[in-house]
Amino acid sequence: MFCSHLKPEKKHSDKILHRTLHNSVLNRVDRALSTALVNGVLRYRLQIDFIIGHFYHHNLEKAAPVLKNILRIGVYQILFLSKVPDWAAVNECVKLARKYKGERMSKLVNGVLRKITPESVTLEEWLKEKNPEEQLALRYSHPQWLIERWMKIFGKEKTESILLYNNQFPLFGFRINRLKMPASRLVANTGAAAEYQKCNLENFFLSKDFNTYEPAVADGLLTVQNPTQGLACLLLNPVAGSVVLDLCSAPGGKATFMAELMQNKGQIIAVDLYDQKLPKIEAHANALGITIITTVAADARNYQPEVHPDAILLDAPCSGTGVLGRRAELRWKLSPGMLHELQILQAELLDHAAELLHEGGVLLYATCSIEPEENKLQIEAFLQRHPDFIADPEEMHLTLPGDYPGFDGGFCQRLQKKAR
Repeated sequence: MFCSHLKPEKKHSDKILHRTLHNSVLNRVDRALSTALVNGVLRYRLQIDFIIGHFYHHNLEKAAPVLKNILRIGVYQILFLSKVPDWAAVNECVKLARKYKGERMSKLVNGVLRKITPESVTLEEWLKEKNPEEQLALRYSHPQWLIERWMKIFGKEKTESILLYNNQFPLFGFRINRLKMPASRLVANTGAAAEYQKCNLENFFLSKDFNTYEPAVADGLLTVQNPTQGLACLLLNPVAGSVVLDLCSAPGGKATFMAELMQNKGQIIAVDLYDQKLPKIEAHANALGITIITTVAADARNYQPEVHPDAILLDAPCSGTGVLGRRAELRWKLSPGMLHELQILQAELLDHAAELLHEGGVLLYATCSIEPEENKLQIEAFLQRHPDFIADPEEMHLTLPGDYPGFDGGFCQRLQKKAR
């Protein structure tokens, strides 16, 4: 998750959209269109602005935000959505411009959008004069600095695979609650017609369809969780009856999975900085039939538990570069400076976790980042500071977006504290 320790947390686009649609009178089809428009424009913003710039004969950067967004919505519908007729997209955008910016701006919007068609946009021709990194940035709509980083780390082919994956419609990941329902009963509880895609992780599956499975989620039979997130819990492999400390726990997906792995026996202390997030963890645990999770509002950098844990899961705040396909706006919020700040925070969290752990205990470090500085290099620096810990290279997973269908990017490393 993106670090909320660095600055006051801002609302994510998906939460704002969910609240807005919840309070609207739109039908299901219009809600789906609204969601597609918001996520599509956020994802393809760089490319869309580049295209608008070829038809908008003013400085687009100086245009009012509402005007830019109206043009972006129009272009996205014209170039990316086949179900909306071009004339309908233009007419609706003209109405929006008239409502918010007046008659003059509505005419401007009409003039620009009517020039933009799949035939008039020759993107590949326009990109020929650009350098390779800028071409990828505009073709896949990602920040150029991030592409330059990935090209050096992963090479061009792997970078392009990551970019392509990030612009695909993300699948929903579901975890079957083994405390309530064996995997064999899944189809019987959701209907044979439900879209269902197996993955190579037991008790997890993927689907494009959320609505069919929503009742099972509400009943605590399923949890929405990407398989990559589950890898960290499986690698930690918490023992039934043990005490596990889950630092930076919200929204609680890993805490509840660990409780299921522990057969709801033992104790899990779920710590998060913000107390307003704790009721969601508690409600989720209750729905799943889990009783061993205790929530605590505290800073994970200095929290002192009453009981020393047998194992610690540190799901560290990170850049989130492994989940850019799921968090459409995040790619535009990141910066190299934020990466540096996050590395410092992660090191502080790791150092404190090391102090809390029993000799012979296990520390599992996880991120939803694919950046070496937050992952492998962070672990190497930790081991230099803490020679009483060992890390088995075989007990590390780095998953890149696109490596496995439906799996987000992420990293996890199991660390063992030596017994004296």
